Amino acid sequence: MAQEIERKFLVVGNAWRNLASAKHLCQGYLSTVKERTVRIRVCDDKAWLTIKSTNRGITRTEFEYSIPVADARHMLTHMAEQPIIEKYRYRIPLNGLIWEIDEFLGVNQGLIVAEVELNHTDEHIIFPDWIGQEVSDDPRYYNNNLVRKPFTSWHKS
Repeated sequence: MAQEIERKFLVVGNAWRNLASAKHLCQGYLSTVKERTVRIRVCDDKAWLTIKSTNRGITRTEFEYSIPVADARHMLTHMAEQPIIEKYRYRIPLNGLIWEIDEFLGVNQGLIVAEVELNHTDEHIIFPDWIGQEVSDDPRYYNNNLVRKPFTSWHKS
């Protein structure tokens, strides 16, 4: 059983952009109930099915399996909740950690979030200058919630 320990932050400025190249990701959700999420993700010629438990602080159980790309594309088109999440992902190794920056597209355009996976919940982090406010405990920033309430709709409430 795999445990994911992840902190999430808003990104400030553009200094991070030259540190990595982007990969385009498409992902959709087959389930977004509170107790679990079931996600399909496609990147280039690879695809995954990911099942995650509910968060307990910054920790949750995660299972991830490679699946055929054709199957994933079919599920995204015919089975996933809409809209599909599209984003560019940048992976930046820094100070012994891997920062993943997601620059969202479509109905989540304008949102840029950095995530860092940790080995334990109290692991020391050296923060780069482009890390802003922590949003680990704000469910609005969870990808599965961005399907139901996209970033571009937040200010229209």
